[in-house]
Amino acid sequence: MPSFWRHVNRVLQDSDLLIEVLDARLIEQTRNREIEKKVEKSGKKLLFVINKCDLVNIDTLRQEKRELQPVVYISSTDKLGTTILRKKIMELSKGEPVVVGVLGYPNVGKSSLINALSGRKAALTSPHSGFTHGIQKIRVGTKIMLLDTPGVFPYGEKDEVLMAKHGSIDYSKIKNPEVAALELIRDYKELFMKHYGLKTEDLDEMLEELAFKTNKLQSGGRPDIDAAARMVLKDWQTGKIKKRK
Repeated sequence: MPSFWRHVNRVLQDSDLLIEVLDARLIEQTRNREIEKKVEKSGKKLLFVINKCDLVNIDTLRQEKRELQPVVYISSTDKLGTTILRKKIMELSKGEPVVVGVLGYPNVGKSSLINALSGRKAALTSPHSGFTHGIQKIRVGTKIMLLDTPGVFPYGEKDEVLMAKHGSIDYSKIKNPEVAALELIRDYKELFMKHYGLKTEDLDEMLEELAFKTNKLQSGGRPDIDAAARMVLKDWQTGKIKKRK
């Protein structure tokens, strides 16, 4: 069993309430059904927290979150929704002291969420996925204790493109960046065209145009497709590209 699952099982045992943090740009794709089933089996309450809501259109969020209950959506970066989240935690604990386990994929913003809730840099953060390696305990006020855990993958998760999309694998470590970048561009073609000021609408030519546009060239002036693809993945993973209409 991978070490992160041992941490998750311990947090499931030690917590009164569990939070699953989701990426607002990829809500369904960052849900970990195995975690949800474990929480359901334990009989404990599960609160969905949709993070990075500053990166998407708010009306789109409201439509996509309907089936998730209870749910709070926030922006750890902009400190939006953290007061509502604290109130929801206390509501679910009926005002009693509570230990809250924070779970989710790598890079969905678990540690940033904890820092936003606590009002200080209590949990270590990094723009790179997989930064948290063990359980961290952080107190929020007098009644809330948070347990931060390493990001956890479902058993057998091997879809590199999917993991590139939600940042579970850092852009610098993707084996096939061109494939992952083109998949992202295919999903949000107009968004990427507008963000980079691309003129071509041909998917196969977009990375080539981007390489020329950003001077990512190999010897002889040939476009460096690998470098252009990694730039796309980096800008997506770090929140530079926003899914706003």
